[in-house]
Order: sequence, then structure tokens, then C-alpha cells
Amino acid sequence: MSHGLSIRNRQRTIPVNVRRLRGITAGLLQDLIPDLPCDLGICLVSSIEMARLNETYLRHAGATDVITFDYGSRAEGQRPAGLHGEIFICLDQAVSQARRFRTGWQSELARYVIHGLLHLTGYDDRRRGDRRRMKREENRLLRQLHRNGSIAELARSP
Repeated sequence: MSHGLSIRNRQRTIPVNVRRLRGITAGLLQDLIPDLPCDLGICLVSSIEMARLNETYLRHAGATDVITFDYGSRAEGQRPAGLHGEIFICLDQAVSQARRFRTGWQSELARYVIHGLLHLTGYDDRRRGDRRRMKREENRLLRQLHRNGSIAELARSP
């Protein structure tokens, strides 16, 4: 199926290999929704821009790691007919969380992409059981990316 994917890097703190991020995301889309149409935008932003988005759209103060906007429609609990949305990712938060969890910012960036994609494919993390289910799938997909060695390449410029 057709996967329309746009990635924009609007932050200047961390040099990101956008081409590699596009490849990782395309692979994840192929795994998660192989036969469904997709129109996805991913935007890498600074903590200032993320705080503005978080306050404007979610009414939460300060920056956060990832915000997902789902523009698709589906019935409650149903798999979507396609994927249509945007994922905003804060690289400043990725660096901060990487230090906290003793991992690389590249791994955090991949986790945020996965997290956003899971939301867009119907996963929810509001209730504890749903959150655990989503986290298991997030961890599984992240391990898969680590095994094929693609995450470290996010730091290199193309």
C-alpha cells in the first residue's frame, strides 16, 4: 500500500540523520499496517516549540516527549482503515530521558516514533492494562530495531 511519509527537522540542537529516520519509520509502518494506506507527518522540534504545542492543544504546561495527532477515523476498538496523523517529537526531551534511563538519545527518538505510531494504530495508554500492553509492543519493536542495528545510525549525518 501507499505510505505517504513526511519528516521535518525543525530543531537545531541535535544533528539527526533524517534519511535513516525515514527508513526506520517506513519499516515500522510496513510491520504495523502493511496493507493500509498511510499519510504521516513527523516533526522533530525543540522544547520551546513542544511546550507551545502541549499548552495550546493539550492544555498541559511545559514540554513533553511526544505528541500524536490522529486525523483518521475509526470506531472505538476497531483497527483503522488507514493511518492519517502527525507525530511531534521533542529532541531535547529525548536527550534528557536518555540520560535518565542510561540509553542513547537515538533509542529514545526511535521509542517516541514507535509510541506515536502505536497510538495511530489504535493503542491507548490511559488505563493501566492498556498502558502495559502498549509498552510491551513498544519494547518489542524497539528491540527489533536494536537487533538490526539501525538506531545508532540516527546520529550520523547523511
